Amino acid sequence: MVGDFKDLRIMPAGRDKLPDIRRPSMPGLDSLILHFDRALRSVAGVHRAQRASPAAGVAEGALDAEARADAAALMRVNHVGEVCAQALYEGQALTARNPENRQALGKAALEEQDHLVWSAERIHELGGRASLLNPFWYAGAFALGAVAGALGDRWNLAFLAETERQVEAHLSGHLERLSPEDRKTRAVVGAMREDEARHRESAIALGAAKLPEPVKLGMRAMAKLMTTVAYRV
Repeated sequence: MVGDFKDLRIMPAGRDKLPDIRRPSMPGLDSLILHFDRALRSVAGVHRAQRASPAAGVAEGALDAEARADAAALMRVNHVGEVCAQALYEGQALTARNPENRQALGKAALEEQDHLVWSAERIHELGGRASLLNPFWYAGAFALGAVAGALGDRWNLAFLAETERQVEAHLSGHLERLSPEDRKTRAVVGAMREDEARHRESAIALGAAKLPEPVKLGMRAMAKLMTTVAYRV
């Protein structure tokens, strides 16, 4: 992400921006409508990026059909990860107790929204498609985020930090796998990796606890299942 969580300004609610989630969630039907609306936007891909894509202005490389198909599938995996990120931050912010942490999660969600848009754009350019299971991915990630937030802010931040660490490693693997000629995809993945590293560092700075090793292993197993399925479906 750009900047530090502590240098935070939450955007006003609007069509393409998440509402200010510093306040406790509104009760009743209004709250359900807002959460459902944000879920639909993430799954349907109607967000707009706040930053220009790192691939803008980068020349398309000479890729054969196999390289293009592989890159499109990898970006589909990354797009699923960003759908999950929106859901995770939404769930975590819903149950986070510290207002500063709610602000941090809101900032993260807005910047992860850029990744969501960049990934979708690159999938389209490569002739691929988004995952058919995005509603399922969103629902599962939202539930995980809500549980993490309910455990308390230190554990909420710990879950965020470990998630970002694993995503950073995952993106590094993609950079090793992508063709050197695929400069556009590499530009997007590289920028996303830099943002995720800053997410992790900021969560730690805000007081994240250290997750037990079995929890980390469980998270890695879930991520492996998701990436394997999303690559194909």
